[in-house]
Amino acid sequence: MNSFSEKLIGNVNKVIVGKDRQIELLLVSLLVGGHVLLEDVPGTGKTKTAKALAQSLDLGFKRVQFTIDLLPSDLTGINFFDREANAFVFRKGPVFTNILLADEINRATARTQSSLLECMEEKQVTVDGDTRKLDLPFLVIATQNPVESQGTFPLPEAQLDRFLMMLKMDYPTHEESIEILKRFATEDPLDTLAPVTSKEELKSMQEQVKNVFVSDLLYDYAAKIVEATRESSEIAVGASPRSLLAFVSAAKALAFVRGRSNCIPDDFKELAIPVLAHRLTIRSAGAMSKDGKFLSKRDLAGGIITKLLNNIPCPTEDFSK
Repeated sequence: MNSFSEKLIGNVNKVIVGKDRQIELLLVSLLVGGHVLLEDVPGTGKTKTAKALAQSLDLGFKRVQFTIDLLPSDLTGINFFDREANAFVFRKGPVFTNILLADEINRATARTQSSLLECMEEKQVTVDGDTRKLDLPFLVIATQNPVESQGTFPLPEAQLDRFLMMLKMDYPTHEESIEILKRFATEDPLDTLAPVTSKEELKSMQEQVKNVFVSDLLYDYAAKIVEATRESSEIAVGASPRSLLAFVSAAKALAFVRGRSNCIPDDFKELAIPVLAHRLTIRSAGAMSKDGKFLSKRDLAGGIITKLLNNIPCPTEDFSK
């Protein structure tokens, strides 16, 4: 892991306990301009993680609670008539920030959800025919509760495909729970968290990620993994070409974060489920696991991807330039 990644994870760890992998993958997403969907039950640290990441990187942060009555203009902004200026003035919405937390995104209507598509893909907002660029870097961290379905509007496949990754926060271990209690016993460490880098340094690293080397053998390996999702009898709709581009970009960022100038097969193996599972439409509904836990469609998709990876020969050559 490079020094910057260690410094960032260590800083966020002053607030969040035991989520090194999630923090690392959030950084990967930010470095390639991707977005993240966090799916887990309330109270697992999703909001705290997003805030701590923004403060550590000295980036703007805004949180929007998605509800059924939230309008697209509540996100993007609105033109209103200013009587003093005798002209229409644009009031910016919360998407004009660096890290936007879309809390419980599936509680808003499809119309409001879709208003994020242009922001996420094009990094811009169009209101009344006028297009305005968003401030970069721009990262949407959306959350949803996998348990509650009443009063929700499931994200359509077109919107799910806009998220680079889908992650789970998971419950802390017993030891981590004790550490959380101690850490928040007297004060919230988020209140005193200082940044460890600047926006300009982050933009510079985004450019460096583009130069991470990927050998032809690994391009072939990544393509075979994505193509296998389209050929599986357990999958109704496989991963798209956009998925393949996202897969390789994420692998390059992961290699950079871990201090390498080139990708290796393990980068693709590790990222296959976070990057691809939520983009697949599988034929089976949810099912029960051996220990009695309910497995969602995304959980089942992860199991299918694991089987596909086991059946695809992994290249073993030298992958450096």
